[in-house]
Amino acid sequence: MGGFYKAVSPALFLIDPEKAHTLSLIGLKSGFMPLKSADVSPSLAIKRFGLSFPNPIGLSAGYDKNGDVLDALLGLGFGFVEAGSVTPKPQMGNPKPRVFRLKKDAAVINRLGFNNKGLDAAVNNFNAPRRTGIVGANLGANKDSEDRIADYVTGLQALAPLADYITVNISSPNTPGLRALQGKGELEELLGRVMEARANLDDEEKRNIPLLLKIAPDLTDEDKSDIAEVSLSTNLDGLIISNTTITRPDSLKSKQIDEMGGLSGAPLKPLSLKLISEMYALTGGKIPLVGVGGIASAEDAFERIKAGASLVQFYSAMVYEGPYLAHKMAIGLAALLAKNGFNSVEDAIGVNHRP
Repeated sequence: MGGFYKAVSPALFLIDPEKAHTLSLIGLKSGFMPLKSADVSPSLAIKRFGLSFPNPIGLSAGYDKNGDVLDALLGLGFGFVEAGSVTPKPQMGNPKPRVFRLKKDAAVINRLGFNNKGLDAAVNNFNAPRRTGIVGANLGANKDSEDRIADYVTGLQALAPLADYITVNISSPNTPGLRALQGKGELEELLGRVMEARANLDDEEKRNIPLLLKIAPDLTDEDKSDIAEVSLSTNLDGLIISNTTITRPDSLKSKQIDEMGGLSGAPLKPLSLKLISEMYALTGGKIPLVGVGGIASAEDAFERIKAGASLVQFYSAMVYEGPYLAHKMAIGLAALLAKNGFNSVEDAIGVNHRP
């Protein structure tokens, strides 16, 4: 299938990126995609925040914004899938065009702006039958909301009963002012209110649903210290590192580099990798980290794990490598662990920080 995708991708790249994305969702909905198992090797199995993952390779939020194809995605070899970002009210997002392929850089720029069908649609999709697998719900806030923290509370109350974990996304660069919630005082209020809402859920089993926070790569040293301090003091279950960047590395070759929006894909790799290592050190390895950004191979995944990530995610790489990248990556990661003398993923986490 990888060879087939390489053969047809030039034709797909002639289509507007957002239309091509819609076509891929239709393809998954068709049910004709061959299945790939997530159980590739016992060495890849890992348990984090009370969940048992068959492998540590996940799909990041952004691809399946409404949870339309959760069942199909779980059949592509992912160890877990994250859907969203979902906002309480339906939202059109920013004007089109708003997605740009940077083919020379294996990257994507998007300024989508949390376009999604809203919580009602997401609840219906999360509630639909699906195969066994771990599914997370990524929450956002409406652009015109007067109380964005209340939006996250509303999202948690609706989707916590249906998801395996919840991600609070305050790091998208495409909703003005959203990243301000990463400040210490704002973050303390946000996590305090969301955790209070979690503790008051009607479903007793879901009162301990894992709560993760997705942060930006464009942080000051003070920001990083503050996020680490608040995460530790509130007993946050995990950090996802990182969202897209608003920076533009000098190495970019594509003509679309001046487009506004968040940059993802290969150019994000050094920023995300550095931030993982820093946050692992700042939190003393006490908070599970999920590495995202520029991951396109087993080697990339292994690098993040050694830097401190317990799990990894990707999305942009599928644009260039096809739908079965997770399965290929898992096989390669198992081989890398064995080659380097590790019996399991667990043994390799944070090895770069050990004497």
